[in-house]
Amino acid sequence: MSKNLHEKPFDETTIAKLEIFEDYAQAWLPTFVMYGEPVICIFDFFAGTGYDKNGIPGSPIRILQKIREQINLIFQKKVKLKVFFNEYDKIKHGQLKTACDDFLKEYSEVSRAIELHLFNEDFDVCFGKLLPSIQNYSSLVYLDQNGIQFLAEKYFLELEKTIRTDFLYFVSSSYFWRFGEQGEFKTHIKLDMEEAKKNPYQFIHRSLIAQLRGNLPAGSKLKLYPFSLKKGANIHGIIFGASHPRAVEKFLGIAWKRNETNGEANFDIDEDKKKVQLDLFAGKLPTKLETFQQRLREKVLNETIKDNFDAFSFALDEAHIGAHAAAELKRMKQEKWIDYEGNSPLVTYENVFQKDRRLTFKLLRRK
Repeated sequence: MSKNLHEKPFDETTIAKLEIFEDYAQAWLPTFVMYGEPVICIFDFFAGTGYDKNGIPGSPIRILQKIREQINLIFQKKVKLKVFFNEYDKIKHGQLKTACDDFLKEYSEVSRAIELHLFNEDFDVCFGKLLPSIQNYSSLVYLDQNGIQFLAEKYFLELEKTIRTDFLYFVSSSYFWRFGEQGEFKTHIKLDMEEAKKNPYQFIHRSLIAQLRGNLPAGSKLKLYPFSLKKGANIHGIIFGASHPRAVEKFLGIAWKRNETNGEANFDIDEDKKKVQLDLFAGKLPTKLETFQQRLREKVLNETIKDNFDAFSFALDEAHIGAHAAAELKRMKQEKWIDYEGNSPLVTYENVFQKDRRLTFKLLRRK
């Protein structure tokens, strides 16, 4: 049985995780409210008590706070927002109910804007019960759990089938390193631990994502991205999943804002800070960002990437934001490798998907 995380204050790693959840809710809500769909849904299947011992808000209260920030837009667009919180532990569920009741009493406008459903059920039961709603409506799903059984393929692949669902999974990735070869573990999720352990331990969450990607059905549009969280000697992590490029762009923007060095962890996962110094034999080693921009340059020069549509897609596939691609393309133009109309290479979601402004890169010279 997992320990009660709320018997003591949230640690820095938990707060970092909650802030990423919160930041994505802040980005997700206005986007889907503006679409004007009659119903949108938010699910938190491991909601906890609402607050930690020191009164720091957990995910359910942070969700309600973000809804409050968008309350005028929600009313203006006449969107019905359905919110589902589940907490299996009866005592914690009672605390969650009190926390939500108190919040909605203080902010009655939120109470008028949402339809709140509280559950006190085993995850498997609750997930099965609410899956039709996830499938039928634009949904944001939080799975903030401590075990490994909840990453089982039967849940993961159900989310993969949806087309309007963004999800954030929290997993204790260190468990995979320690117990991934045990029989009980393999009943929930099948991973090649020999393959995973070819890389250093700090990459275990990245390795997990790579294998999950490999397990997706052929032709799947689902994109998966990791954000590793280091707590002492343990590596935990967030799995973000979505099929829409707008959702991917927003998550990557949040991730790179949290860590401008790698956009993938709350620590220097690739030891990029050491790469500012020259290696005696190899010279200066490229950082993650520099490696991406070198690859982009090569693809432009060999004409694999021909325009801003290609560049934006490549950036998302490589877990980078459009600005990283744009900076290299501007540099290539200044160095007279390529030319394009105007000052900006237009590597943004708005230009590619909303305005449909295709900008071709003219190759001026080759290597």
